[in-house]
Amino acid sequence: MDLLAEYRRATMYFETGDPLGAARLLEPIVEAEPHNASVRQLLARAYFMSAQLKGAEKQLRALIELDPTDHYAHHVLGRTLERGGRLTEALPYLRLALAMHQQPEYEDALRRVEGLVNIHERADRRAAG
Repeated sequence: MDLLAEYRRATMYFETGDPLGAARLLEPIVEAEPHNASVRQLLARAYFMSAQLKGAEKQLRALIELDPTDHYAHHVLGRTLERGGRLTEALPYLRLALAMHQQPEYEDALRRVEGLVNIHERADRRAAG
């Protein structure tokens, strides 16, 4: 298998709105090249875009393990956890991404999740007392 050709094909699938097709092509490439961050990131994004959140989380955690300073991986992991309703778990990743790289998209995500967590906490306090 020509890994570079398959990666290019997967990129084309992803860019034309077929994240499932991209993921199918990228999975064997990640197996063959587990330390290739670009391939792993595209696979994580393909999983995220196709709502395969467990797959996205696995790839993003692997990216963070490979490079703990990868602010984008922290951000997308936070977004993945948010999308899965795991808001409190998402916060540290979103905070760290914003601390590492000031970007409006990162700040918006953090503020949104902080707001949702506050709403849930207030509702829990009202229900308890």
